Formats: sequence, C-alpha cells, structure tokens
Amino acid sequence: MSRTLLSVVELGGYPSFATRYQAAGFEVVSASSMRKAISLVNRSPPDVVVAEFNFQSDFRDRTSNLESLLATLQARAPGAKAIVFYEPQHRPHLERLLARFPLFAVLSFPIEEAALAEVLARAGAS
Repeated sequence: MSRTLLSVVELGGYPSFATRYQAAGFEVVSASSMRKAISLVNRSPPDVVVAEFNFQSDFRDRTSNLESLLATLQARAPGAKAIVFYEPQHRPHLERLLARFPLFAVLSFPIEEAALAEVLARAGAS
C-alpha cells in the first residue's frame, strides 16, 4: 500500500526534500499554496503533510493559513501526521498553533536532513 505525503511549499528558500520523502517510502504530491493543499486534502487525504509555518501578523483570528489546512486535516484525515517547518523567531506564534492543533513534529530552519529523515521514519512506521 502506497503512503502519500503532501508537501506544501509556499515561500520555500530551502532545498527540495522530495527525494528524501521518496526515500522514506512516500509518494509525493506537491502544492504551492494552502488553497491548493486544502483542495488536495479534500480530494485525496494524505498520510503525512509537510508544510511551512509562515506567521502572518495581519490575521485577526489566526496566526497563518496553516491553521485552515490543519482544520481540514482534522476533519478529512484525522490520522494524518503534520510536520511543520518554522523560523526560530516565530516560535512564540507557533506555540499558539500547537495549543490548538496536534502536530506530529516541528523542525526549525535550517532543516537538518538527519532530523527530517528520523521524523519521516517515525511517520512511516506509525
């Protein structure tokens, strides 16, 4: 049975980890916006989602668009594991997100490939 990983890269600025995801045994589906990612989750719920936490101070009731994706995951794919990349200076804002949504793992930039590989192995094993 093939496991699917949805990679959401909105801002990027870091190496593509597609080969790392594939090496961990995942079929990779990509989206360049949260809107596209939510549409993909609704059509075919993934086993794992890897996304960036991009803090947006202009939101009144949320910290980022990631919250919309996580809410969709809870409804459509409650067993999916969410792995989130974040900028260290945004950790206080990420804490608000962590209080509302269960995340499988969080990794701060710059992403260490060994740490990512370990998280992907755990995600694939459980």
